[in-house]
Amino acid sequence: MNLDSKLTGLFLQIERKKMGMTQSELSEKLNISPQAVSNWERGETLPDVSILLDLAETLHCSVDAILSGGKGCGGFRRHVTVAQMQEALSSLDRIGELLGRDHFIYQCIIEALNSRMNTTIEVSFSDPHIFDVFTVEFLLACVGNGDYVDPKDVQAHLPSSPARDYLMKFMQEHGIR
Repeated sequence: MNLDSKLTGLFLQIERKKMGMTQSELSEKLNISPQAVSNWERGETLPDVSILLDLAETLHCSVDAILSGGKGCGGFRRHVTVAQMQEALSSLDRIGELLGRDHFIYQCIIEALNSRMNTTIEVSFSDPHIFDVFTVEFLLACVGNGDYVDPKDVQAHLPSSPARDYLMKFMQEHGIR
């Protein structure tokens, strides 16, 4: 990864402003000088490695996002979103509509998912709460396979629930902050 201090600085400035913080407030939280934050944001210096974890936690992003200037997902396979997983789940229902629920292909897909997940996935097609739980299941599988899911995306697009809380904890355990 090539570090671009200007790109990193711009990313830090954007994220700080999203959090509604001034440079002084961020510097106070990190026990550093306001000048250090100003230098980062102008791209003159990069944050010291000793402060990166605290900076990432304060700005609700990953260290990788900071170092890549918000461009990459680092060691992650790919970036997936809540909307993509919701679309995937909705697409299963749509396959049933297009082929017919009694079609061999549709039945194979549903039986395989039900068997592997020890569930009845079709209930999610008509119950919004269960739909959200299955969306979380899909996201858990993605994170377990090395995909990046933005915690802000999860918080913005999934209602608060024990399933969402579990996903957030699982993401942290897999290096997503």
